[in-house]
Amino acid sequence: MKWLKLTVPLMVIAGVVLTACSSPTATPIVIVETVEVPGPTQVVTATPAPTPLPASTSLVICQETEPETLYLYGGSTAAQHVLEAVYDGPIDHRTYAFQPVILEKLPSLEDGDAYFNTTIVREGDRVVDVTGRTVTLEPDVRVFRSHACMDAGNPDCVATFNGTPLEIEQMVATWQILEGVVWSDGEPVTAADSVYSFDMACDPDTPAAPSIRDVCDNTASYASAGPNTVVWTGVPGYVDDLYFLNFFSPLPRHLWREELGYTPADLLTRPESTLQPLGWGPFVVTEWVEGSHISLEANPLYFRADEGLPVVDRLEFRFAPDVPGLVAMFLSGQCDVGLIGDGQLGRLHGELGELMPLLIAAQEEGLLTLATSTSEVWEHLAFGIEPAAGVTRPDFFGDAQVRQAIAHCIDRQALVDELTYGLGEVAHSYVSQAHPLYAESRISRWEYDPEAGLALLAQAGWVDADEDGVLEAEDVDGVRDGTLFEVELMLVSEEPQQDAIARIVRSNLADCKIQTELVYVPLAEFLADGPQGPLLGRQFDLALFHWFNEVEPPCDLYLSEQIPDEMDWGRFNATGFSLDEYDGACRAALAALPGMREYERYHAEAQELFTQYVPDVPLFWWVRVAIARPNVVSFFLDPTEPSELWNIEALGVTP
Repeated sequence: MKWLKLTVPLMVIAGVVLTACSSPTATPIVIVETVEVPGPTQVVTATPAPTPLPASTSLVICQETEPETLYLYGGSTAAQHVLEAVYDGPIDHRTYAFQPVILEKLPSLEDGDAYFNTTIVREGDRVVDVTGRTVTLEPDVRVFRSHACMDAGNPDCVATFNGTPLEIEQMVATWQILEGVVWSDGEPVTAADSVYSFDMACDPDTPAAPSIRDVCDNTASYASAGPNTVVWTGVPGYVDDLYFLNFFSPLPRHLWREELGYTPADLLTRPESTLQPLGWGPFVVTEWVEGSHISLEANPLYFRADEGLPVVDRLEFRFAPDVPGLVAMFLSGQCDVGLIGDGQLGRLHGELGELMPLLIAAQEEGLLTLATSTSEVWEHLAFGIEPAAGVTRPDFFGDAQVRQAIAHCIDRQALVDELTYGLGEVAHSYVSQAHPLYAESRISRWEYDPEAGLALLAQAGWVDADEDGVLEAEDVDGVRDGTLFEVELMLVSEEPQQDAIARIVRSNLADCKIQTELVYVPLAEFLADGPQGPLLGRQFDLALFHWFNEVEPPCDLYLSEQIPDEMDWGRFNATGFSLDEYDGACRAALAALPGMREYERYHAEAQELFTQYVPDVPLFWWVRVAIARPNVVSFFLDPTEPSELWNIEALGVTP
């Protein structure tokens, strides 16, 4: 069902939300003002009154969950918004690009503050082998001789250890911390603080994220080379495309280690690290009332204070029990900004999806502003191109022309309109159109055109000779003549939004005379390794699921060596797609480093081949959503910043 433009008074909106929040665990929310809008007047009694908003020099932010801890390495995803206020940077990820915040610049091979150093490795040393694993050097271990030659199939690129010391490369990067950045107690932020942070993050007692552990495991040395200079040296043989991000966010060594003597295990529970961590950012934590709020005040020693930042003097985070509760708090005047969901995926689903028409109506009435951006999550329809050994079925999707036809048959804009209320983005590749590596001029765009789809299907041998509304095979390789084009579409049973997508796709395919049966699979089974798991076991016709992109274009999702089989059922190219030209382009892109001409060239070539041969159909990019009062200034979302509050120092409220 298409969403319609709604004109709904604020009182009706609030009433619906309040009803949704009337469970015993929900916080009682009431309306404290009446707003005149077209339609019948709605009257709500204000008992009891909510906490009033502070003066305009304050900003109140409501979020769905309360942090478990504010310790940087404590593992609390709900803490990221608060930590944006405590720290600033040290590196921002804005619109697919990285920007230094408390650093003079990001290191680069071009500028010489990142480089490859030649070193001698001996038996027992840690190295990275040709498969990318960090291993102990011993006889028969194979390593690349140079970052400039990383082809495991080329003997000139590979050295095999035979006991004689080897000369190979290791990566080095250097950062300079800006002068004038100080902790909120007045002590300078130094290189030693970053080294201390590295030591804490890499300690076995610290529950650091897997991405941090990966950097730890591939670091040979992380040290200071002066008061403000940090030098990272990788394990010999390790080549990191994102080497310039291997700077560890400083922690207050002078307080936590030298004064208090805390161990890494202590930092997981001590109030100085978990409740009121010392930072250098725009605000300082002053109070945490469990189950209610966290209060912060402007940091007078903030290194950007001479720019008039932060804009407000006081900041407060309030916690909601759930999405309806958050919306109710916002509509009852308790929040200036409402952060919905985890701020990472931001997909419109569940309770938020049900409330979106109300939020859109409130925006049309001028009662709030919807802040949106595309996310890094994209839905796609995967083809079962090459089933696993022993799986027998007609070869529906081995012909790229058939896959192109199906791409023509799917109305992706309808999916955007239906699932994201028109806020998402149609996907044409595994890279967003806003990404600097999006190969606009080289990709094939299969626009919605069922007639073109049917024509391609006919060329591939799929025709409706008996005019019964279903295509039959006629001289199709690998398919018996007369076989009906009837397939199964597999999706996760627990996700209502997937069901909505699947039903639209099924209707679209019916318009192209392809019969589709929806098969619902529990999430745990859907994602299970093969051969039991139907996805990674390559036992499906069509599969609907989403990918979350990391920083770089994920061409590796479709490499031949990533096809799951008896050697490794955990690989992720479940389609079974294999093309030598694609493999070569993607491998070359992965071997190149950002800033190199080859990096852009081969990522573009991989996208060209992907969109030409269509191993799956990218459908659309989900969106991130937050809400704010119309008088909140400088609040907008960024597609790649993890937190909606990436520029919290600039947020303000006009009178």
